[in-house]
Amino acid sequence: MFGNKKEEKTGKVMSTSSGSTAASGAINSLVQGTKVEGKINAGSDIRIDGELKGSLKCKGRVIIGQSGKIEGDIDCQNAIIEGSFNGNIKVAETLTVKETARIEGEVNTNKLLVQPGAVFNVSCNMGGQKLKSFAEKVEKSSEPALSFSKK
Repeated sequence: MFGNKKEEKTGKVMSTSSGSTAASGAINSLVQGTKVEGKINAGSDIRIDGELKGSLKCKGRVIIGQSGKIEGDIDCQNAIIEGSFNGNIKVAETLTVKETARIEGEVNTNKLLVQPGAVFNVSCNMGGQKLKSFAEKVEKSSEPALSFSKK
């Protein structure tokens, strides 16, 4: 009587559940002007536009907005950083650093994308291997970087 005619014909009815698990696509948010000190555990994606001093463990994606600032540790699946981060970050899949980002500390990730203009002052491990600067490699190498021979 009050139902949608398409629902009556197909017999499909959408339902919602109010369980304790996070809904797929749910995004937690820490808005601009909010400051948190401590530990956050997120079962789904989280966006930080405020400030966090402490640790953040997320089973999904972490987004630090342009006004967002985190000082501490992050452990997540994917991350997009537009704001400020200082500390240790462990990203299981891909870390994307936008042009407005400012990052200092230690980075452990599988894949890394850094856009031009970002401040990226870190020590970095990718894919399980420690990355070293080109200068360190040249100093440790006993062979010259280039050699020419005349025949």
